[in-house]
Amino acid sequence: MSPDDELCLCFHVTMRKVQNFCRIEKPRRASQLSECGGAGTGCGWCRPFLQRIFENQQRSEAEELPSAEEYQASRTVYIRDKKSRKEGDS
Repeated sequence: MSPDDELCLCFHVTMRKVQNFCRIEKPRRASQLSECGGAGTGCGWCRPFLQRIFENQQRSEAEELPSAEEYQASRTVYIRDKKSRKEGDS
């Protein structure tokens, strides 16, 4: 995933924006990344990735994330499964 790819697809927050937020604001908890353009507060798909970025920033390491295409395709499956679980609960 490149820095200009969207990490939070709901609110169009890029990887670069999240990384810069971590570098400048130095959040103490991963949940504080939601202050970065609302990242993680929509469908929830990006929360595990936000957690990984937060942890990497704490260790000052860069972790390889999936390509933008793989990321978007996986999110599509996540949303579909989430909807089917809701329909199954009804």
